[in-house]
Amino acid sequence: MIQYLDLKQVNAPYEQKLREAISAVIDSGWYLFGKEVEQWSRDWKFYVGTKYCVPVSNGLDALRLVLEAWIELGVMKTGDEVIVPANTYIASILAVSDAGLMPVFVEPDPETFLLTADGVRRAIGPKTKAILPVHLYGQTCEMEEIMEVARENKLKVLEDAAQSHGSVLKMKDGSVKKSGSLGDAGAFSFYPGKNLGALGDAGAVCTDNKSLAITVSQLANYGSSRKYVHIFKGDNCRMDEMQAACLRVKLDDLDRINRRRKAIAGRYLREIRNPEITLPVCRTDSVWHIFPVLCAKRDALQEHLRTHGVMTQIHYPIPPHHQAAYRELQELRLPVTEKIACEELSLPCNQCMSEDEVTHVIQTVNQF
Repeated sequence: MIQYLDLKQVNAPYEQKLREAISAVIDSGWYLFGKEVEQWSRDWKFYVGTKYCVPVSNGLDALRLVLEAWIELGVMKTGDEVIVPANTYIASILAVSDAGLMPVFVEPDPETFLLTADGVRRAIGPKTKAILPVHLYGQTCEMEEIMEVARENKLKVLEDAAQSHGSVLKMKDGSVKKSGSLGDAGAFSFYPGKNLGALGDAGAVCTDNKSLAITVSQLANYGSSRKYVHIFKGDNCRMDEMQAACLRVKLDDLDRINRRRKAIAGRYLREIRNPEITLPVCRTDSVWHIFPVLCAKRDALQEHLRTHGVMTQIHYPIPPHHQAAYRELQELRLPVTEKIACEELSLPCNQCMSEDEVTHVIQTVNQF
C-alpha cells in the first residue's frame, strides 16, 4: 500500500538527532523562551529572507496575530474587510473572523487554484484594508502583481505560506525571493504533515517591519514583553523549546525534500495522460505540498486508486462558505470554488516515495 503520507517514515531519517535534541531540552530544564526558540527564530528568518521572525504556536495563530497586531497599530479596525481566496483551508478564514474582521471571498484562477491580482482588484471596496493571498498546495501566488494592487489601494498584504515552505518567486528585476517575504508579513504553519513539520503544532510570523514583529510577539505572550506588564489584551500563543529544537534538526533537509517533491510532481505532469483527469497548472514555483488533480468522477477515481494500493486525500471537500460555522455566507455562489471542492483529489507526493511507487501511481491513474 502506498500511503498518502506516513509521518513515521517521514521522521525516521532524523530519529537519532531528534532524540538527542529533545533530550538536550529536557536536560536544560528550560522549556519556554530558551535558546532553541531564539536560534530557530534566527534560522528561519535567514532562510525566508526577512529581518524578523516571531515563533508562535501554530499557523492559525500566526495569521490571526498579524491581523490583531495591525488593529492594535491602527492600520485597521474591527469590522474592516480582508480579501481571501474562497477555496482555501478554513484556517485562513478563521484568522480573519477571529480578529473581528470580515472575510471577502474571491474565486481563484480555475487552472492554478490561486488568488489573482485581477480577482483582488474586482473585490476591493471602501472597507477593504488587507489582502490574504494563500500559496495553496505549495505554489506561490503572483505576488508582484498583487503587491502592485495593494500599493495602489494602500492595503496590507499577509501571505498565508502554511503550505509553501521554501517556494520562490523570480522577480521582474531578476532577483529571487521566498514565499513569506513577498508581502508585508508571512504566516507559516509547521503542522507535522507540512514539508517542514514539527512533532506537534508550531508556527511563525516573518516580516521586515519591526513594530509589527514586536506587537505580534507581545500579543502572543499575554500582551506582554515584560513580566506582569501587559500592554495589550493578548493570548498565549508561544512556540515551545521542544518544537523549535525538532524544527532545527529538520531545516537543513528542507531544500532536498522540496527537490524530491518537485521531481515526483514533474513525472505526474509529464506522464499522467488520462482525459478524465485535469492536472494542475503551475505558473510560478511550487514545492508541491499537495499535488491536486480534478476529476468529475472523483469518488470513483479515489476508490480505483485505493483498490490498487494507492491512498489519496481530498483537500477540501466542503468549502468555507458551505460550512456551518459560516452559515451567514451559505447563499454565496462560487462555482469555481465549488467545482474544486467536488472534484479535487490529492495524489501522494512526498519525499519518502520510491520511483517504482511513483510509476505505480501514474499507471493506476492512467488505467482509470
